[in-house]
Amino acid sequence: MTPRAILPRLALGLAVAGAAIWLALDRDRLDPALIEGSMRDLGLWAPLGYVALFAFGTVLFVPGAIFGLAGGALFGPVWGTVLNLIGATLGATLAFLAARYLAADWARRRAGGRLDRLIAGVEAEGWRFVAFVRLVPLFPFNLLNYALGLTRISLTHYVVASLICMAPGTIAYTYLGYAGRAAFAGGETMVRTGLIALGLLALAAFIPRIVRRMRAAGPAERRPATAADVSWIEASDLADWLAHDPGSIVVDVRGPDEFCGALGHLRGAQNIPLDELQRRISELAEFRECGFTLVCRTQIRSAKAAALLKNAGFGDVRVLRGGMDQWNKNGLPVEDRAAQPLSK
Repeated sequence: MTPRAILPRLALGLAVAGAAIWLALDRDRLDPALIEGSMRDLGLWAPLGYVALFAFGTVLFVPGAIFGLAGGALFGPVWGTVLNLIGATLGATLAFLAARYLAADWARRRAGGRLDRLIAGVEAEGWRFVAFVRLVPLFPFNLLNYALGLTRISLTHYVVASLICMAPGTIAYTYLGYAGRAAFAGGETMVRTGLIALGLLALAAFIPRIVRRMRAAGPAERRPATAADVSWIEASDLADWLAHDPGSIVVDVRGPDEFCGALGHLRGAQNIPLDELQRRISELAEFRECGFTLVCRTQIRSAKAAALLKNAGFGDVRVLRGGMDQWNKNGLPVEDRAAQPLSK
């Protein structure tokens, strides 16, 4: 990645970290009564200001219980729940996108062994994993938003699962805020205990799935990789990734006629047909640590190509789910000119 691409990420990362540290050291300012007073001063703009403050606070690791109390006290159980849920979802999404923009590619290059298999298991579960951790209060909400941004879970799946599965806890905490701070002091423990009990039931049902995923991934260290072992990326996620990191390497394994055919190809993609990939793999060797996205018309050839690269020692390899068919269905931009040779 070029210095020009690194500097904005570094600046954003330092800004978020600095603001979060400042708030952590000055936590006394995070008083629900102060939030209530500030919102009342906004008059008709209070709901919008409250949602923005909740989202900003979530990005900076402010405990969501503070907003749950304030939202219920300010707006009542119904509108308080709606605004709390919107603010929490918006904040969680911003944190997810910040992590994906700042460090997702770096984290994937550094992951290995058990961690790599764990991430693969989480990605395979997708929205189901997001739904599970949102229902279980054992997982720290603010930290989890950033952690999930380092995976390839679809943004759409992340947002929808978060919105739906955060609703039970949001309703409970908002009502406690509505009922009053006195009730909150004792009621929070009761609600949290109930949610933990529900979460443990979900844990018992869900963990075996993750374990099976990890066991299925584990033998890949002892046997040749196959098309079933590859990692996937959705068209919308790849488009966002390429917009933030235009230097990412995309290899299109279709034939030259398809590459410049009706479906076009991704901007900057390199065309190495699948039947030529084995003998031309040396062309990719110097980019082994950069990470690759493989593309074909659907996903069959690119999945085979990904297995070939993994067996040749390329660790960070992903396949565009649905291929150029899905890319075009999403209305994403294509080119029909021959690509330039690979360059760093």
